[in-house]
Amino acid sequence: MLKNLNSLLTLLTVLILFTSSCVPKRQLLSAEETIDKLRSDSTQFANRISKLEGNLSDLESRRTALQQQLEATRKEATSRLQDASSRLNMSQEQIADQQRRLEQLQSLIDQQKKNTELLRSKITDALVGFNSNELTVSTKNGKVYVSLQENLLFPSGSAVVNPKGKQALGKLADVLNSNPNINVNIEGHTDSIPMRGKFEDNWALSVGRSTAIVRILTDTYKVDPTRVTASGRSKYVPVDSNSTAEGRGKNRRTEIILEPKLDELMQLIQNGNSTGQ
Repeated sequence: MLKNLNSLLTLLTVLILFTSSCVPKRQLLSAEETIDKLRSDSTQFANRISKLEGNLSDLESRRTALQQQLEATRKEATSRLQDASSRLNMSQEQIADQQRRLEQLQSLIDQQKKNTELLRSKITDALVGFNSNELTVSTKNGKVYVSLQENLLFPSGSAVVNPKGKQALGKLADVLNSNPNINVNIEGHTDSIPMRGKFEDNWALSVGRSTAIVRILTDTYKVDPTRVTASGRSKYVPVDSNSTAEGRGKNRRTEIILEPKLDELMQLIQNGNSTGQ
């Protein structure tokens, strides 16, 4: 459009020069004023067009920048989505793995309970000939407790096992030898009356009695000594009041605590802990 306007102005200029000798001077001045105005308008149009072209170029640059930003945002969103999806899949796999471990753990725990109950039944059957005031068999915390009273095992203040006590230990040893996956902890307990005689105090008596039982089980009845632990608890774990003769009699006891080995269970737990780390 600007090009056509310039051509028109040039043509008018030529016509004015050609006809200047033929028209009155007033008309010539008017035509020149018209040409000057058109030239001014042409310059204004040119400036506006230049400005619009500049704005158009700026808009194009901004459009390109926005497209690049949009593409970068799209790529980042895609990457994050893929990463989240990967993490979700990994979490689902971890959950499934933990569920499998829990099921295995529960299965082992259930099996341990069955083994403990079966062991209690075997011990009870083996010791059926003894009275409840001589010994008791019970389960607690996944373990079998064989509690033998002093009147079955020892003379008062002594750590020498009675013949009847040896008989009971022999029957118990038969069960232990036929069930090698059992740990044996022997605990000696006393009442609160201070010791007088051979032993220095109740600590020494409780340890001496548990050690005497260990020797009979391992030396006489050939229970594997690596399975056996001896300990003395003195007067500090009573089962009854020490203020009465009956209560003190119950407290003077030796507990043989039997626990099925938990190797497989502990291995599973340790594997689970190392995987979690």
